[in-house]
Amino acid sequence: MQVYQIWLIAAIVLVILEIATSGFGVICFAIGAVFGAVAAALGVGATWQIILFAVVSFLTFIFLRPIVMKFLDKKSKDVKTNAEAIIGRKGIVSERIDAERHTGRVAIDGDDWKAVSEDGSVIEKGTAVEIVKMDSIIVTVRS
Repeated sequence: MQVYQIWLIAAIVLVILEIATSGFGVICFAIGAVFGAVAAALGVGATWQIILFAVVSFLTFIFLRPIVMKFLDKKSKDVKTNAEAIIGRKGIVSERIDAERHTGRVAIDGDDWKAVSEDGSVIEKGTAVEIVKMDSIIVTVRS
């Protein structure tokens, strides 16, 4: 087995580890291993292959990783999950909302939530409402 093949196998293993960890740290070493493989294929000595691997890995970790992490972090902030995803959505009152009687439910995308009105008013069944707040399992709505 040639030395460049060993470097390539190491790069592949490191890419697989990156997929498992997703911190964009291990991939920097995989890039360094690819550069080590290229150096080995060009006939560069083992010492220089290791130095090239270390320098490229360090440089990608210092310069490339922060750029990629900033890009990935921005993408993740755009995705609303759990309670954030329901705020601003429209729903239909499935049970009359009445603060005095402590009743009220709203159907949103097939889920039925306990609901209260934002201003304490009565909202009749079948009315379209907007979710303005969520507190635990109770949504606050306005018509």
